[in-house]
Amino acid sequence: MVGLKPPEVPPPATVKFVSAGMAGCIADLCTFPLDTAKVRLQIQGEVRIPRTVSSVEYRGVLGTLSTMVRTEGARSLYSGLAAGLQRQMSFASIRIGLYDSVKQLYTPKGADNTGMATRLLAGCTTGAVAVACAQPTDVVKVRFQASGAQWDSPRRYSGTVDAYRTIAREEGVRGLWRGTLPNIARNAIINCGELVTYDLLKDALLRAQLMTDNVPCHFVAAFGAGFCATVVASPVDVVKTRYMNARPGQYRNALSCLLALLMQDGPAGLYKGFVPSFLRLGSWNVVMFVSYEQLQRLMVLARPALA
Repeated sequence: MVGLKPPEVPPPATVKFVSAGMAGCIADLCTFPLDTAKVRLQIQGEVRIPRTVSSVEYRGVLGTLSTMVRTEGARSLYSGLAAGLQRQMSFASIRIGLYDSVKQLYTPKGADNTGMATRLLAGCTTGAVAVACAQPTDVVKVRFQASGAQWDSPRRYSGTVDAYRTIAREEGVRGLWRGTLPNIARNAIINCGELVTYDLLKDALLRAQLMTDNVPCHFVAAFGAGFCATVVASPVDVVKTRYMNARPGQYRNALSCLLALLMQDGPAGLYKGFVPSFLRLGSWNVVMFVSYEQLQRLMVLARPALA
């Protein structure tokens, strides 16, 4: 067997909660440059007021990464990492760590199997709650990742704490929750595409006895979940990224941001940065779910020794 043996008793909710946050941080550390490249490609071509001609032009994933290293230095690939890790400790812990508990809560008593509708509802619930709690960290992360896309733009924030303070001072506390509605829509979709797909694929592989409950099974299920989540969530993700990164007054709301995007780039604009999105989300899912499963088992094994 590859990896730790599954525990005989399912891990408690606290173990899943902590394991999900830790796994999310591990996945972010491994895939953050791809996420930054995705953000840069998504905001490329965005109309700015006043207009500027000094925008950096990015071409493809590798081209974006190499351009950033050449013009801003290698550290720019991890710009916003602190906010990203803060986000995962709250965001992943809630949306992933509490998924099984919420799914059990929605499952009727005496039911033999958990239905598709119950899984989807559980995914939407944990995704929405996670966004409501972690939105400020996501706003700050996107702002840092987008900085540097304009050569003549001054550095907006000196650090993560300064970003929270500056946004709250200049845009009000509501500025920290900018883009909450499109982000809730995005993460409800991603949770359903990610968690529910992983849940279903893993169950199907185990029921058909094609694989055992170990790392290869988790890898295959996570890869499929990442692809599905990218396909369904990319349009909302592009709008969310542009709206969060917008200057005050640039867009009236998320709908006006969507309309501006469609008028400028057409429907294809909704899938800007799809390749880095899939590379990032696919690899993020693989690292996260494999780490999540192993961390749960490790913590279950460690509990008697710590008691």
